[in-house]
Amino acid sequence: MEDNLKLELIPSDKMESILPLVYKLNQGTFSEALLKSRLQPMLTMDAYQCIGVYDNDILIACCGFWVLNKLYNGKHIEPDNVYVEEAYRSKGVGELMMSWLFEYAKSIDCTTAEVNCYVQNEKGKKFWEGHGFEPLGYHMIKKIDER
Repeated sequence: MEDNLKLELIPSDKMESILPLVYKLNQGTFSEALLKSRLQPMLTMDAYQCIGVYDNDILIACCGFWVLNKLYNGKHIEPDNVYVEEAYRSKGVGELMMSWLFEYAKSIDCTTAEVNCYVQNEKGKKFWEGHGFEPLGYHMIKKIDER
């Protein structure tokens, strides 16, 4: 991995910097304006945070995460909106983010981690399984409003 890469927790007032990467992650399915409108309420919930990896102050990767409590798995960390720019893939950037994330999870007494991965995302599935995640069930969605 390149020496000039640095990982930082992104402050909430700079969180919009992840939106171009999240736009790419979702392959343009959602406009940046829509993503921005969805991000704002997430930040007020005090459960969503994000780390970024920077190459000479340019954001090249992000890993959002939720710290949640659920009855079936207790206090856990949930990576969300994980993206690495194509030029930096398979160079240890994802590993850097996961190492930080799991150490952070331990430091705040999380007992598990869970992740959602699109069914058609074979590379993502391989990445998550390579980091110890196992399929548990189906994540299903039902549209209630077309907004």
